[in-house]
Amino acid sequence: MKTIADLLHEHPFFHGLEERDLQFLASCGENCVYHDGDYLAQENNPANHFFLIRSGRVTVETFVPNRGALCLLTLHGGDIFGWSWLFPPYISAFDARAQGDVRSLRLGGECLRNKCEEDPKLGFELMKRFAKIATERLQSARIQLLDIYGSPSAQSHAT
Repeated sequence: MKTIADLLHEHPFFHGLEERDLQFLASCGENCVYHDGDYLAQENNPANHFFLIRSGRVTVETFVPNRGALCLLTLHGGDIFGWSWLFPPYISAFDARAQGDVRSLRLGGECLRNKCEEDPKLGFELMKRFAKIATERLQSARIQLLDIYGSPSAQSHAT
């Protein structure tokens, strides 16, 4: 049976971290299974966890009045979800919902913040990794918006 440290070691987000760092962080984690429709996080609720998706699909959604849930992104094994636990007031910005069965590691936000305070070098390394993913997701959202709205001149030429 694999330990939490073993599972952290296998996840791409932690690739290249030293074994002692993985052991240090392992006490913050637990192995979780979510079933179809289960929420990993809910918009405007306390953000107490960080999720490492091991397998399955998770949709990241936001509620749009008069329209309902709008899927912004679909995550798969190897992806992460949740960094609202990093920043006060520690409130989830989005819903995250399982599509089918999802296996994940769930790490406690307060525990991780304490570990980062205790080991600032590790904290800085984790922040760089979160910043890289946040930048990639912002770039992806930008491309989606450009695709949806396009340029007015391109649309007028198409008609």
